[in-house]
Amino acid sequence: MGMIVLSNLHRHWPVILTAAEGKFMYIVIVGDGKVGTSLTKHLSAEGYDVAVIDKDPEVIEEAVNTYDVIGVCGNGANYQVQLEAGVDKADIFIAVTSSDEINIFCCLTAKKLGARHTVARVRNPDYRNQLIFMREELGLSMVVNPERDTAVEIARMISSPATITRDVFSRGRMELAELKIGETNPLRERTLASLKQHNLKVLVCAVQRDDDVYIPSGNFTLKASDKIYVTGSPKNLNNFIEFCGLGSTRIKDVMIIGGGKITYYLAQRLEELGVQMKIIEQDRQRCLELSRNLKRAEIIHGDGANQDLLLEEGLERAGALISLTDMDEENIVISMYARSLGVEKIITKVNSDAFSRILESLEIGSIVSPKETVVNRILPYVRAMHNAAESSNVETLYKIVGGQVEALEFKVKENARYTGVPLKNLAIKPNILIAGIVRDDAVIIPSGDDFIQKMDSVIIVTTNTAIGDLGDILD
Repeated sequence: MGMIVLSNLHRHWPVILTAAEGKFMYIVIVGDGKVGTSLTKHLSAEGYDVAVIDKDPEVIEEAVNTYDVIGVCGNGANYQVQLEAGVDKADIFIAVTSSDEINIFCCLTAKKLGARHTVARVRNPDYRNQLIFMREELGLSMVVNPERDTAVEIARMISSPATITRDVFSRGRMELAELKIGETNPLRERTLASLKQHNLKVLVCAVQRDDDVYIPSGNFTLKASDKIYVTGSPKNLNNFIEFCGLGSTRIKDVMIIGGGKITYYLAQRLEELGVQMKIIEQDRQRCLELSRNLKRAEIIHGDGANQDLLLEEGLERAGALISLTDMDEENIVISMYARSLGVEKIITKVNSDAFSRILESLEIGSIVSPKETVVNRILPYVRAMHNAAESSNVETLYKIVGGQVEALEFKVKENARYTGVPLKNLAIKPNILIAGIVRDDAVIIPSGDDFIQKMDSVIIVTTNTAIGDLGDILD
């Protein structure tokens, strides 16, 4: 159980100082909403010393009772409150309140107090062109925008409709795709080793079967309904998708329910891809704003949960349905209705962890979560800061298979005990798979005779969380 500070109780200072100077980094999070709670959960689970600041005493009490963290009740932008939380000793300060301006001000105060690194959530599109200024002139170490990053993720799904998710490493030179094995898939009832005869140049690095997760070996046999996670270059992944009979039919038109920030960012990207859009939004003023700022989207003022309206606007003929309202339950119901009409590609925004197991059984397509998108941006940064003196750093991190598996990209900064050694001669810990090596512009799907060298980007997939340095994979 953690500790809660409800007033200026200086007797707690020794605890805070010990946390800041201990084995792990000291991290302060301001704002304990959905994003703040998710960060608190992940960072405390990894063993970092975490303090949470929020105005609501009940929220703080819940955080302290649930996670091993320090709780400070108060205004996170207040100088004295930050001192009570030990911000002057913080290695990383993260502001994720609902207000962009408060987040920026919190970080400015924290920087002045002595926090080493500051991270702010900034969501307003008006600030998009000021990110370089914020980092260079205001001293922000990192700016995260969950809505924009979620829009980028959705755009990738639309451009690759056969995949459930598709994540990128090494600036797009290598990708990780999630697919489902259907009854007619040629991989069904075949071992992974048998793929070599088809020269597909991809690697199946994780498999989800019902509630079980596998980091598979070559003799693993795939079954119908398995979800598989495959790494490879974009070209080789597309070849693999075609081999599976899933095709790569381009989506030409989409229907988007909800006109919030994600929709705005997404519509800009889909316009660039030449995709036609219908956006249904309840708020009339928001409809007017979208119509002024989007050139090619058709904006419809109405209730996206109204089945008659959806039918009238041609949902059953849409290439994809993307449900992005602020209500998880509404998004799920709309997506289920789209599935009943036979819409092939469905993408649903869900933030609540409580729905994750239910959604697996509903099979309503792809799920996106803005709060998990933020976690996937901040966690690699935290691990990189923690391991700054090591021979490699986390560049990219994705939590896959419902958070049970991590896919990480490391940049090898210098020669280490694992460089220049054939992989077959390395003592790699269980449940860790080297899924790819990017060397210059070449993507290597590794065999036992391959090796890692300085300046490589190395992608690993593992059920062992909290790996911060590539050397951690070795026994």
